[in-house]
Amino acid sequence: MQRRSLLTLACLWPLHCAQGAAATAAKPPRLLRYPRHQAFDDPQQAYVTAVLQLALARSGQDYALRSSTLRMVQARAIHEIARDTGTGTVDIVWAATSRARELQLLPVRIPIDRGLIGWRLALLHARQPQLLRQARKVADLAPLTAGQMRDWPDTAILQANGLRVDTSSTYEGLFQQLAAGRIDYFPRSVIEAQSELASHARLPLALDPHLVIRYPAALYFFVGRHRPALARHIAAGLEKMLADGSFRQLFQRHFGSLAQQLHLSRRHVLDLSNQDLPEETPVARKGLWYDPKNY
Repeated sequence: MQRRSLLTLACLWPLHCAQGAAATAAKPPRLLRYPRHQAFDDPQQAYVTAVLQLALARSGQDYALRSSTLRMVQARAIHEIARDTGTGTVDIVWAATSRARELQLLPVRIPIDRGLIGWRLALLHARQPQLLRQARKVADLAPLTAGQMRDWPDTAILQANGLRVDTSSTYEGLFQQLAAGRIDYFPRSVIEAQSELASHARLPLALDPHLVIRYPAALYFFVGRHRPALARHIAAGLEKMLADGSFRQLFQRHFGSLAQQLHLSRRHVLDLSNQDLPEETPVARKGLWYDPKNY
């Protein structure tokens, strides 16, 4: 009887192992939700989600990316991630870093934009395309009013440099304010300006051809502080992309012609300080940052 039981177990063991392997193989990937932007044509999303998808694949972990069901402003996405309700509304966001933001969320300190979030061109009203032609220093911008979202770190940066800023609670509202003449200029990063102008072609807007407003800044992936493993996985994937050149290739595919298209070498550069840039920002890793002479 005992021998029969042992034989039965021996016969069943391969079946049990096969069932266990099948269950393991069938385990679904971990869902990772990113926020749907308020804009119907988000100029960053195609590039950023491509970077994230490849980083997750290179991490060796099994994740599936999905956009959130609801459209949400950046502040809402950050709040949802930080409060950790377990509802799974959104798990990751990309945003410009700041001291406050790095206290609230866990950053992956590799600038996915190579610092271009801090290279700003001005959208103007079409009636005033030469408004900034003579702007050479901060004092020349001081009489003018810039527009920004109230929760963007750029708002505090501009204000700390003595510039006037009117804020909006909605992204689309800023384009309307500019078109209505309620603000004088709307600084946008060089990776956003052209596509945003095109997607708002119905409005009387123009792109300033004379100036680059520049300050140190970085666009990071952020996750909840309760998810350090996720941050490590993304960082590991990004580091592999940097090592094998695929990060630079992806950047070049999306933004390699920016310097020529926007005539960056001909523009006057107005440098601003960013006292809100965290000390941990990897500014010493030169290969992480955009250089128009060696991009």
